[in-house]
Formats: sequence, structure tokens, C-alpha cells
Amino acid sequence: MFPTVREVLALDPVRHGAPRLVAGDAGLDRPVRWVHVAEVPDIASLLGGGELVLTTGIGLPADDAGLRAFIGDLADVGVSGLVVELGRRYVSGVPRVMAAAAERRGLPLVELRRATPFVRITEAVHALIVDAQLTELRATEEIHQRFTELSVEGAGPGEVVRQAAELSGCPVVLENLSRQVLAYDPAGESAEILLDGWEQHSRRIRPAGRTAYDADSGWLVTAVGARGQDWGRLLLRWPGGGELATARPRPVPASPDGDPGPVAGEPAPASPGVPPTRLTILVERAASTLALGRLIRRDAEGLERQIHRTLLTALLDHSLPVDEVALRAKALGVTLDRRHLVGVMVRFRADDPAENGPAADLGESGPATGPARLRDLAEAVGQALRETKLVALTSAVDDHVVGVLLALPDAAAEDRALTAFATALRRACLDAPTTSRPDAPARADGSRPDPGTRLPAPPRHDSVPRQAGRAQGAGRPGTVIIAAGSGVSGLREARRSLVEARQIADAARRDRRDLLIFRLPHVGLAGLLHLLRDEPRVQTFVERELGALLAYDAQHPREQLLDTLRAYLEQGRNKSAAAAAAHLSRPAFYERLARIGRILDADLDAVDACLSLHVALLALDAIRTP
Repeated sequence: MFPTVREVLALDPVRHGAPRLVAGDAGLDRPVRWVHVAEVPDIASLLGGGELVLTTGIGLPADDAGLRAFIGDLADVGVSGLVVELGRRYVSGVPRVMAAAAERRGLPLVELRRATPFVRITEAVHALIVDAQLTELRATEEIHQRFTELSVEGAGPGEVVRQAAELSGCPVVLENLSRQVLAYDPAGESAEILLDGWEQHSRRIRPAGRTAYDADSGWLVTAVGARGQDWGRLLLRWPGGGELATARPRPVPASPDGDPGPVAGEPAPASPGVPPTRLTILVERAASTLALGRLIRRDAEGLERQIHRTLLTALLDHSLPVDEVALRAKALGVTLDRRHLVGVMVRFRADDPAENGPAADLGESGPATGPARLRDLAEAVGQALRETKLVALTSAVDDHVVGVLLALPDAAAEDRALTAFATALRRACLDAPTTSRPDAPARADGSRPDPGTRLPAPPRHDSVPRQAGRAQGAGRPGTVIIAAGSGVSGLREARRSLVEARQIADAARRDRRDLLIFRLPHVGLAGLLHLLRDEPRVQTFVERELGALLAYDAQHPREQLLDTLRAYLEQGRNKSAAAAAAHLSRPAFYERLARIGRILDADLDAVDACLSLHVALLALDAIRTP
């Protein structure tokens, strides 16, 4: 926002005074917050830092010690520079002791060798400052307007990041808590170079605060999250500082008599500086837009389905009292009191229908077709419930999963009801028409059919039997996963059954078995952690347990102590077997284990500590799995 000393020296009123830089060229890129005229030696006590001080020198001390103290006081308070007009106190030049003191402190000291009205200098500089502030204000207003529009439109993360890069002209990266890139825009630079070794590079970026600038790396960083729960970071690389700052020749303007001064034309040293306030506002507004967008779920639903979703969501996040959920559900014709309740989650085995093959008739991918795909699945679930005459709350609970809370008369009916529902659902999915697929042929103009366009269903092969519970696509496993939680006897425990079913459904995506219904015994810890890999609390747990070791490996890429820890834990803490698995001698392996223990501040001989680390390693593997 503020001009630098170098830019002030380029102004016409200053050039009229034939400026000559005497000392402190290292500080020429300091910002000038204000211009202050002073003729007293103790002026430093009245300054706040960032001022360019103008003086004729008539009130300065006569002795060398006094001049050194005067320069030291100005440097301590943080002034941007000192300009001395020659002719009144100093005729041929400022004293050498003053120049030497300024050089030691890196304080720009400039002589004006021609009489110049100071008021013209102050007017010119202050006009420059005010103009810069107005420009900053306009830019800030545009930032607020742009991101408000993005929030209202429900823009996705990619669009928000793109707009942030466009407004700033700087590369922008959105990452999760495990330092994986969710979206980015290189702002015209090489994306390969920007993202190469991103995780290790990101772990070296450690700003002090929720929104802060890391001068060592040149990245402006802010946390992304809402309701007290962060789920990522937004980073903007500012080319004015850190490892990106480069020394370029920026000469001090020559005076009218042609004397450029003793340091004119020399390279200006790189200055870390700080990003403009405008960029800080930009990343914070972009982060707010991203957080808000994550909270919004835009999907066209009927009123009844919206109420079903509200009640299911209320059970999952405790947003409504259980008694109120029961009352509102009863008003919908779904009696939950004194019923045996079973949570069920239904989803496609793969997000990309191409992975499922021709039988994935409902499948489609991409932001434009995802809601239509989910609606088709929700309709199939509703059809299966009607066919089996089961009473349930049902609605989509996120972008991929349809939730069901079955209300059964007693526990004895659980297995029979689940089998009937699963069979009817798979039959409904097999008979459903095909929605538009991402691999649909493009039109002549290069466009593709609208997301809601129905394409002809693939040929039916009547020779393929429809066995109960199997949506068989040429002998492949079923494309729809049906997962059921444990049955519970009351509505207050329903959340446990729903959460359990959701965990099973996502974990079962890694299971190639074609089971009619997946239950808890069918999935293990690795599958559960794979399900929870996007959960900020899991990522926070991984960072808490392994963050120090990951940061160490980022600083020492040749050692990779994480692999040593993995070998130790996978071999059941058998050090000899782990050393052999890691292809290390036992003394070298033991030394590495000791170093890991110091880095993590953990006792690697303790079962509970190793258990926690092993779970964190499994979670890290799940997070890193594409």
C-alpha cells in the first residue's frame, strides 16, 4: 500500500533537490508510511516507525557521539530513511560519522544537494500514499463482491481457488490437513513445478497464527474451516518475499546534474517484506467462501424428502431432540417409538461408473451429474421400500450415500427384512434406465448431453439369471453396496446404527466380494480408516502422532524414518526381524529407532504407544491412497 524509499526518490520534487544516496542502500525498499519534517535531535521519541524524516540538520548534535546516537535512535524506532538538505548546516556533505552509523544500521541516508521546499516533497508523498490507499480500498471492495457472488452461487472449491489466483495474480493452493492438494491454480506458472514434492514442501511452511505470512517460504497461509473445526489450509505464494524474492537492478534515479550517486545501478538486495493487506483479506475471504460452500448442500428435493433428510441428519448430528424427531417422523407416517431400528447405508461401489462396467446403469461422475445419479439411487431405495412394505426414514445423507433407518416390529424380523430390502433394491437398480454418462459421445460442437438427458439402456441379456440379491453385470460383483449397522431397541441409539452402517458402506468399497448385505464383521480396521480418511479429526490425529516424524523426513529425505517405524510395527515390534525387513544392520536399525523415539517423544517399547502409532500409520496410508 505504501511507497518505498526508492519510489520516493523517483518523485519530481525529490529529484529537483539532486538526491544522492550516501548510506543504507539495503533499506531502499522499506515502505514509507508518512513524511515528517524535524529539526530537533530527540525527534525519535515522537515517531511511530515508517516515517521518512526530512531535515536541514541545523538542530543536530555537533559531536560525533551525538550524531551516532541520533542515527541509532531513528533506526531503533523504525524510520524508513533520513533525508538531509545541504547548505544550512552541512555544506559539502553530511559528516562521515553520520554516514558510517547509517550504513551500519541499514538506514537509508540521502543528501539533497539543492534547496528544495519540503512541503512539495510531503505533498507528493502523501498524495501517493492516499492514492495507494484508495486503490487498495477499491481492490478490497472487488474482493468482497467477487467472493460474495461465489458464495451465493454455491461455487465449488476449484472455482473459488481460480478466482483467488485471478484476483491476486499469484499461485493458490487448497490442501487438507494431511497436506494433500484439493484444488490449485498456478496463475500462469508451471503446475508441475508448483506441486512437485508438495507434501514435504508444505510441512516446512509454518506460519505463526491462523492467518499469517511465512517469510522463509514466501507463502501466505490461512486456515479453512467453520464451526470451530478446520479441515484444510489455503496458501497463496507471494513473489515479493521468501525464497521467491530475487535481486534485480533497481537504480536510484539520477539527479538532474547527471550524478547518479555512488550506489546507483547496483542490484537491490532481496527484502522479505510482507504481503499487501489486500492479499491477506483475499485469502481470508476465499477461505470463508470455501468453508461456507462445504456447509451448503444444493440439491433439488421434494418437501417430504427434505424432511426425511432433516430428521436423519438430526439423528446423526444431534441437532434436534430425539423426542422431536420421533414426533415429526410419526407425523410423516413413520413410527419410530417402540420399534427395532436398523441403520442402512446404500452407495455405489465406485464413484466412476466406468469402473463398474455396463451394469452401472445409474452411475455417472462429475459435479454436473452427481446429484442426478444420487437422486436415481434414492428413488431406487424408495421403490425397494415400497415393494417390501417396510417403514423407514430415507434420504441422501451426503453426495454419494443414501441413508435408511428401518423401523421393524421386533428384532426377529431384522434378517428377513434386510434380505428382502436388499434383493428388491438390487432388482430396482438393475431395471433402472441409464442416465447420462461421462463417457457419452460428444456432440458435433464438442459439447456433451445435458446431465439429466436419458440415454438408451444397454441391451438386456435374458440368459443371465437374476439371482436373488445379485445385480449381475456379466458375472461381476454387484455395483451397489448395501451396508447395515447393528439393530438397536430405541431411537436414542439409532445414531450408533446409522454411523456404523456408513462406516461399513464406505469401507466395503475396497472389498471385492459380492455380498448381499455388508455387516460389521466383514470390514476391518484398515477399511474403517479408509472411510474416515477425509475426517479432520482423523487427519489431526495423524498429524499429532506422526507430524514431527513427517516433518523430519521432509527435512532429511534420504533417511525416511517413517519407513523404519513402519517396518518395526509391521514386524510386531520384533527388532531383529524389522531390521532384516528394512535391510539394515541391527545397530543401525536400533539407532534409528532411538532417534524416532526422541523425535516423537514416545516410548517405542510401550504397547499403547506403538498401538497408537500403528493406527496413525494405517490412517496415513488411507489418506494417501488415491
